[in-house]
Amino acid sequence: MTDRKPAGRSDKAAGIFCFMDMVAREAEKYAAEHTTPMSALLEEIETYTLTETSFPGMLTGRVEGRFLQTIVLLSGARHIVDIGTFTGYSALAMAEVLLSEGEVLTIEHNADHAKIAQGFFDRSSSRPRITLQTGDALDVLRTLPDAKTDLVFIDADKRDYSAYYEEAMRMLRPGGLILADNALWYGRIFDPKDDDSRAMAAFNELVKADNRADKLFLTIRDGIYLIRKH
Repeated sequence: MTDRKPAGRSDKAAGIFCFMDMVAREAEKYAAEHTTPMSALLEEIETYTLTETSFPGMLTGRVEGRFLQTIVLLSGARHIVDIGTFTGYSALAMAEVLLSEGEVLTIEHNADHAKIAQGFFDRSSSRPRITLQTGDALDVLRTLPDAKTDLVFIDADKRDYSAYYEEAMRMLRPGGLILADNALWYGRIFDPKDDDSRAMAAFNELVKADNRADKLFLTIRDGIYLIRKH
């Protein structure tokens, strides 16, 4: 995951939620409060990330976490690749709703983040369904077989999104899904002036033009590009 500026925080009485800048704060808070709470361990990861890490805006959070779980349940995904672990929220959220034979491979290049995430995984009953691999995501992805993956969640280095996408399309079975986070990239895609913003704008155009897939651009939090391989 790429470092992002710290997210705003609500007071404890109202709950601690991760907010972005693309949707009105009142709407984000309302959405979080009207979304089914996550498990106690995921809520603990959220609180820990928002209060103890330098870049809390990198957290997936309740609304997007519940969205990921819903997609996993609706799609019946069993073999999931999570690109960008951070403190483990997205991987654990998806693992919690998998059938017993399902698996989540989550990839993290930062050893400190991986250690934090593994500590949370080890406390979860979903631990047997999660494999955490530390290293360069592209190197790991290139070792995975063709057409055997059901779902890929991309939330890592922005400059590599297009490369992640091509690997994901190779790995996915027909009908498999890609969910790409930060597709709006704080609105910077509309007038990209830095390398990350240009990379995200180029990624969105790559997906838009790809006739191998159907796409739905969602304005959930910082934008999620939902892609279904033909």
